[in-house]
Amino acid sequence: MRLNLPTLLTLLRIALIPVFVGVFFLSFRGANLLCTALFGLAALTDWLDGYLARRWNQTSAFGAFLDPVADKLMVTTALVLLVQAIPTPLMAIAAAVIIGREIAISALREWMAQIGDHGRVAVSMIGKFKTTAQMVAVLLLLYREPVGLFPTLKAGLGLLVVAAVLTLWSMFHYLAAAWPAFRRQ
Repeated sequence: MRLNLPTLLTLLRIALIPVFVGVFFLSFRGANLLCTALFGLAALTDWLDGYLARRWNQTSAFGAFLDPVADKLMVTTALVLLVQAIPTPLMAIAAAVIIGREIAISALREWMAQIGDHGRVAVSMIGKFKTTAQMVAVLLLLYREPVGLFPTLKAGLGLLVVAAVLTLWSMFHYLAAAWPAFRRQ
């Protein structure tokens, strides 16, 4: 297997996870900004690796497998850390919904691929909106401090609820698309 730049960017995203966790627990002024920047860098590489792979025609089966794994690892790690930092029922429920959906849809995609019907559960626009809302919410929650009059924490929590709702909507969308396969089995 030959590594290309898009795959290296995906591997970088995975390598950033322990650094991200370490910075999250540091207690110096600006640690939250550095942590937010690391997550932002990971989110940027998530977009960039896919763009470059398509643009340069460097898509691969390994890259297609690894990219969503890297994304789910980083987001799940961030959500678990945020539940610890913001121990509220709203934060815990939203994180559980998002993480649970990721596990369920990953399993659904694996099953659909095994029965040769993986096209039914390809990434949809709802999933893209969910991912965008989720990434922005996590960035706001990692930073947490108000920016001028902008209530970063409250906005992040509100957007995380929106992301959780979109998460459920996209999950039902994928399940409905897979329903004919369920009935055949």
